[in-house]
Amino acid sequence: MSDTTTLLAMFEDLEPAAEGLDKLQQFGVKDQDMNVISGIPVKNTILGRPPAITHVARIGLFGASLGVFLGLFFIYGIPFLYPLLVGGQAIFPVPQGLIITFEMTMLGLMGFSFIGMFVDSGFPSYTPKAYTPEISDGKIAVLFSCPTGEQEKFIEALKEAGAESVEPVEARHL
Repeated sequence: MSDTTTLLAMFEDLEPAAEGLDKLQQFGVKDQDMNVISGIPVKNTILGRPPAITHVARIGLFGASLGVFLGLFFIYGIPFLYPLLVGGQAIFPVPQGLIITFEMTMLGLMGFSFIGMFVDSGFPSYTPKAYTPEISDGKIAVLFSCPTGEQEKFIEALKEAGAESVEPVEARHL
């Protein structure tokens, strides 16, 4: 059997939830062991949590650089491999080359950023997620793991911080 218990604390508003998160951090619960569930988007800084780590910018930058190389290949690589001499015109057109390189850069940036957003958010998720119907009514839930022997200490501290209820997580039908 596991030596940790997963608890779910329900809060009415943001201020008690932030205070409850502070209490959990004082008890030594790490940020990766806590999950804030809300029906509305809440910035991490409001609750005193570290900023979310995202890789979308790096993935988008990789797509943009790939687009630059692809655009340059279209402008300089293909005419070098298959030169087509048309009377009086340059083999490597600069104005058209700028446009095509820019468009390929933006296409790579947008495409890879779109794909990176899904990869970074873990979509699709095949694991069950924690949810209670009270979250849709505007309440804020904090899901966290604590040592089994100290469960009562955590419950009392969170109720003092303003939690409406602190219960062990159990599967139930919605």
